Amino acid sequence: MRIGVIGATGTIGSRVVTEALERGHHISAFGRDTTEAAAGETRENITWASLDVLDPAGIAAVLPGLDVLISAFQPGNAARDLADTVRRSVADAGVYAAAARALLKALESHPRTRLIVVGGAGSLEIEPGLVLADAEDRLHETLDSVGLPRAYAAAVRGHRDALDVLRTSNRRWTYFSPAEDIAPGERTGRFRLGEDQPVRDAEGRSRVSAEDAAVALVDEAELPRHVQRRFTIGY
Repeated sequence: MRIGVIGATGTIGSRVVTEALERGHHISAFGRDTTEAAAGETRENITWASLDVLDPAGIAAVLPGLDVLISAFQPGNAARDLADTVRRSVADAGVYAAAARALLKALESHPRTRLIVVGGAGSLEIEPGLVLADAEDRLHETLDSVGLPRAYAAAVRGHRDALDVLRTSNRRWTYFSPAEDIAPGERTGRFRLGEDQPVRDAEGRSRVSAEDAAVALVDEAELPRHVQRRFTIGY
């Protein structure tokens, strides 16, 4: 397959690139500035290009030939400077919905291309009809537990808004909510899938490694099971 990855140098995006290349796919890797990544690239079947995720025309220009576009966009680069990404996300929480609108606009001219958006866990239901983003006390507890400032609640709601944007579209989109606690770790290939509620382990934790998130995303790219739907994973 030919897979595009936006945010290809980030925590999740870089692992999606690695996972997809190891499975034999061809990758178009995108980011705000890919000069350094392209200069140091030694792997086969990958090309790098700079791309503005808020520019529908620019996105549309790279879609020809792609089977799937995976957007792991975040403000800044959390893999290099998490604190900077947190600050940017809080300051402009509306950027996630804006990116979703730009991606959908680009797909108007390429309706056969599938889109997978990597979002947040805050839009998952903690009880029927109530999502984490709308339960302030629970949201603060969750942010505390994963080491994020409570101000990041604005970004959590921004991710939820992006999902709402996608849900108004008839394009071939999929939204991925990772576990509440996601960080670099081990690729096990063993996890459970869910849809609108967090997947929790025996101790009640919603957690997964970024490596296993990449496995799930490439699985979905290869075999679409959640078109016009959201899915999540956890141990």
